[in-house]
Amino acid sequence: MADTLHFSLVSPARELFSGEVDHVIAPGTEGEFGVLPDHAPFMTTLKNGLVRVLGAEGGDKRIFVRGGFADVTPAGLTILAEEAVDCADVDVAALDGEIQTAKERMLAHAKDDGQYPALEAHVQYLESLKQAVVN
Repeated sequence: MADTLHFSLVSPARELFSGEVDHVIAPGTEGEFGVLPDHAPFMTTLKNGLVRVLGAEGGDKRIFVRGGFADVTPAGLTILAEEAVDCADVDVAALDGEIQTAKERMLAHAKDDGQYPALEAHVQYLESLKQAVVN
């Protein structure tokens, strides 16, 4: 039985984490799930939410993902995120400004405008990110 789990989290921009950990908790579309060493293999989709990495070298980590896939194999857990942000790197004041700007852009469009749903989804993403960072 392995003492640790190899975990990698990759976004299109870069690899945010790769290393040995004790436990990972992720936001699956079917519900939150945890992965420990020697976990049974499975693959699932992720919803927007917080990935908590426990027992990482250098301390626990919190990474906010915007969708993606999680793949558990005998070699470990790999998360391929559509977008990912290390919560420790987020400037809350700058995020507040970005939320305000996104809301103003959204309100400038009518609800039946084709751009409105994408703008609304972006505002929801930013607000979810802020919630994850401040809690």
